[in-house]
Amino acid sequence: MVETKVLLDGLTFSEGPRWHEGRLWFSDFYDHVVVAVDESGNREDIVTVPNQPSGLGWLPDGRLLVVSMTDRKLMRLDPGGLVEAADLSNIATHHCNDMVVDGKGRAYIGNFGSEYSPGNPPKPAKLIRVDPDGSVHVADEQGLAFPNGTVITPDGGALIIGESFGACLTAYDIGEDGALSNRREFANIAPNVPDGICLDAEGAIWSACPVKNEVIRVHEGGEISQRISTGELGAFACMLGGSDRRTLFICTSKTSGDEAAALRSSRIETVKVDVPGAGWP
Repeated sequence: MVETKVLLDGLTFSEGPRWHEGRLWFSDFYDHVVVAVDESGNREDIVTVPNQPSGLGWLPDGRLLVVSMTDRKLMRLDPGGLVEAADLSNIATHHCNDMVVDGKGRAYIGNFGSEYSPGNPPKPAKLIRVDPDGSVHVADEQGLAFPNGTVITPDGGALIIGESFGACLTAYDIGEDGALSNRREFANIAPNVPDGICLDAEGAIWSACPVKNEVIRVHEGGEISQRISTGELGAFACMLGGSDRRTLFICTSKTSGDEAAALRSSRIETVKVDVPGAGWP
C-alpha cells in the first residue's frame, strides 16, 4: 500500500493547488489566503483574498490570477496589490471555484451553478472564459454538472474538466480564439466523484475523489490504473510538481464546509509517482 507524507498541516481547507516556479501554490479557503510552500515545507503567505480564494493561474507576464469565490470575481495581483480583473457575476449563478489559465493568458473558470443542499436539486453551471483583455465570455452554453478541476493539454489544444455531480471528466477542443468545441466524454468514473485534477505526460488524469478518500489515475475511456488512499481524510484536489514533476501533492481535509475553519484538519500530503506532470497548470 502506498503511503502519503504530510508536507503541511493545520490548514482550514486547501484547494486549487498549482506547481509554479519551484513551489506549490494553493488557496486556504477559510483563512482567505493564497499560500506557497516549497518541497521542504517552508510556507509563505502570498496575498489575502477577503471573499475567499479558489482557483489560481498566471498570466504570460507572471502576474497571479485568483478566483474570488463568494463575490464571483477574477482578481489579479499587480505590483501595487490585488485588483479586479473581471466581474463574473453576470454569468456565474453561484460561487466561483476552480480555474485553469492557458499559455495565452485565457482563464477558464467554473462555478457551483446553484446552492446545493438536501431538497435543492443542483442546476447546470456555465463555464466562463476570461480573455487577457478582461472580456468575459460563456465558454459552454450547455452547462456542466458542477464544473470543478480543469486542465489543458501541453499543446494547448484540449481542455478537460471534472463534472462533480456528473461523476465524469469532459473534454473539449480549444480554438485559436479560445472558443471550446467538440464536447465529449473523456471518462465516466462513477461511483467516484471528480474534484481537483491534474494531467500527466502519458495523457492520464489524476483526480481527487473526496467521497472515496482517494486519488485515482484515470485514462481516456475510464480505465483506472492506480488508486492512492488518503485514509480518514477526503482528497479534494491534487497537483503534480516537484523538481521532476513526479511528486503528487494532495489537498486533504475532514470536510469542505464552514466547520473546516475551526477543525483545521486540512493538509498538503505528498506521494511519489512514476509519470511526471504535463500541460497547464
